[in-house]
Amino acid sequence: MKIKAAVLNGLHQPYEIEELELSEIRDDEVLVKIVASGMCHSDDVVRKGYTDYPMPIVLGHEGSGIIEKIGKSVVGYEPGDHVVISFAYCGHCDSCLTGLPASCDDWNHINFYGKRDDDTPYLTKEDGTPVTRFFGQSSFSTYTVVSPSSLTKVDKSVDLRLVGPLGCGFLTGSGTVFNGLKPEPGTTMAVFGTGAVGLAAMMAAKIAGCTKVIAVDIHDNRLKLAKELGATHIINSKNIDVKEAILELTNGKGVNYSVDTTGVNVVVHSAIEVLAVGGSVAPVAAAQEMEINTTNDFTMQNRNLVGARMGKAVPQLSIRQMVDFYKAGNFAFGKLAKFYKFEDINKAAEESLSGKIIKPILIIDETYVPEN
Repeated sequence: MKIKAAVLNGLHQPYEIEELELSEIRDDEVLVKIVASGMCHSDDVVRKGYTDYPMPIVLGHEGSGIIEKIGKSVVGYEPGDHVVISFAYCGHCDSCLTGLPASCDDWNHINFYGKRDDDTPYLTKEDGTPVTRFFGQSSFSTYTVVSPSSLTKVDKSVDLRLVGPLGCGFLTGSGTVFNGLKPEPGTTMAVFGTGAVGLAAMMAAKIAGCTKVIAVDIHDNRLKLAKELGATHIINSKNIDVKEAILELTNGKGVNYSVDTTGVNVVVHSAIEVLAVGGSVAPVAAAQEMEINTTNDFTMQNRNLVGARMGKAVPQLSIRQMVDFYKAGNFAFGKLAKFYKFEDINKAAEESLSGKIIKPILIIDETYVPEN
């Protein structure tokens, strides 16, 4: 079928809205009409060439939409279902069977191979040029073919324009706290970077019962928003010594937990340095190679380095949980979002990179009207 998609034809190039051919679904696949898609930093990582993907490619991995058609072997879904699209997983390896789909043995292959196992493409140009699929969905498009394991059904009363980022950025931030760090009530946490992932982590820390949730950033406007969303303290690291400030806030002990969402080496070091004895740090963003002193920074301080790919989440559980928190007024992710028309994708990317906007969301289907 013919679809429209924002194609990246080369590194550092603008997106181009083109007509592509989307392959027919197979028995184990689902066709989804995309309503909206969040834009994530990971999309720009590909665009800048920090990863190695064949061009041309259609990016986007925070899609939400409505199921149009299901394959013969698909169960649990039907046309008309409203869904959020997240990562896919095999469902039968040891990790999947023990409730850890983000650790799926075939996770990288399933999500990033970019074509089917028989090497047929999901997307092609009019001249037959294959177009790489991204993160199991390529949601910068009007329609997509996905695995059922990527889908989470949401109530039709939920605004589909808002919930796409629950499939990646917000899932990673909140899941890192709920499933990775697992803070106990009454503990303390510092979150470095107040973008979408950091603010999601911060709101999760508040929900988990952390009595001090310290937001660290260099942008006053983002820190102001962090305060509105539940940070008990904010620190602008351009003006204040972070370690000294956090030690003062914690009676000289340091925080029990820290999350780095910046990927900046000096900030990652700060996230380690501010930990109390026995504390745990979760580095979420992609940092450059860096040196840490495992003996002094971790072993002698009984500290923990926690990995939490995609928040160690089960999307079908965590996404619904975030929606429930949102309805209860405890997870106000809507305050982070700004809507853009699909054709304004390059403007959205530019404003996101500048720090002006925290979470740009592309409205792919402008005919969609939320149910109230």
